[in-house]
Amino acid sequence: MPKRAANRDSAVVWSSGEGDLRKARAEQPARRPQQGGRVKVRRETSGRRGKTVTTISGVPLDDDGLRELAGRLKKRCGVGGSAKDGVIELQGDHRDAVMDVLRADGFDAVLAGG
Repeated sequence: MPKRAANRDSAVVWSSGEGDLRKARAEQPARRPQQGGRVKVRRETSGRRGKTVTTISGVPLDDDGLRELAGRLKKRCGVGGSAKDGVIELQGDHRDAVMDVLRADGFDAVLAGG
């Protein structure tokens, strides 16, 4: 019989057949909620000591797909960048090139911000 947690919820935390179930829950990747369908492309300088960065958010892809798209965008623009927490960041202002790539891939991309 599995032991039950004595705190506010009665979730199973240990089972004689499977061991510590908390570890299994912690290993599952956090799922990103589905965005509204629009991919937002914006130019930012705030909090970056005056450096311009192009950010792409709301892309309905998993982490692997997001990293692959970021790699293609970085090669197309010839710049560095990163993909983390559901946002792709590219160094510099590359909104036009990013919009071309996203629209060619079938995403509903819009320019956001100023």
